[in-house]
Amino acid sequence: MRIVFMGTPQFSVPTLKMLCESGHDIPAVFTQPDRPRGRGNKLQPTPVKAEALAREIPVYQPLSLRRGDDAAEALRILRELAPELIVVIAYGQILPKEILDLPKYGCVNLHASLLPRWRGAAPIQRAILAGDTESGVTAMQMAEGLDTGDMLHALKTPIAPDETADSLHDRLSELAAQTLRETLPLLGTDALHPVQQDESQVCYAEKITKEMSRLDFSLPAAEIDRIIRGVTGFAMLRGKRIKLYASVLTGERSDMPEGTVTDAKTMRFVCGDGRCVTPLTVQGEGGKAMPAADFARGSRVKEGECFAAAT
Repeated sequence: MRIVFMGTPQFSVPTLKMLCESGHDIPAVFTQPDRPRGRGNKLQPTPVKAEALAREIPVYQPLSLRRGDDAAEALRILRELAPELIVVIAYGQILPKEILDLPKYGCVNLHASLLPRWRGAAPIQRAILAGDTESGVTAMQMAEGLDTGDMLHALKTPIAPDETADSLHDRLSELAAQTLRETLPLLGTDALHPVQQDESQVCYAEKITKEMSRLDFSLPAAEIDRIIRGVTGFAMLRGKRIKLYASVLTGERSDMPEGTVTDAKTMRFVCGDGRCVTPLTVQGEGGKAMPAADFARGSRVKEGECFAAAT
């Protein structure tokens, strides 16, 4: 099949690889413009662009597909390319109706949730923050609204109790490729049964903000644990900023003040409901991320020390 691919971050790359290695004709890739990143703040290609160039696939990076000269030029290029299908995964731009209607099989989006739950920008983080026990990838026929199209195919995966947004991201990235692999043979056949989304079940995954990572130790342990795993937790220890990347809920309870370290070896701390959380991966100010036990040993963390909200 002749397919134009649209995607930007690393999450999209396994799906692009799958299409290329499955023998499909990929005449072009569309991705977001290069942006400065890293210590030198130099322009860096998007992960999708890097993969496409390595495979000698032409790359286009319009600023917008909906307005201005870039949009008109993108539409002209797409008409010349004449794709049978456009595949979109984490592209970062909204497609106008002229593009949605262009390919024979329309535009298929791969969304990192089980729609209609978690439409929008941050479905992976929101699933963990909400305490969901499963997630997945939904292939949908794109419509003009935000993640509103009919669902074509979906694959599910459980969310483990110690799952982080990073680990779920990586698993869903691979699952997206599998979801599309299973969807493509169904297009244009009687075996495909599009399902309209139930609007009564819709919830939105709004963007994540830095403020959400600021830990409030008066909160229940389960909520603090989900914040750490979902968006990374920020706190203060000995007057210095510390990041907590992964954690687990523990069975211990304590009547010590909230934020108090109850086990020096693991940095386990007590939360507002008296239950405890054990951090697994932490990063001290100016240091590297490491196992919490290593940090505790190197920093000589003591029982009775207290975490405080980040300033």
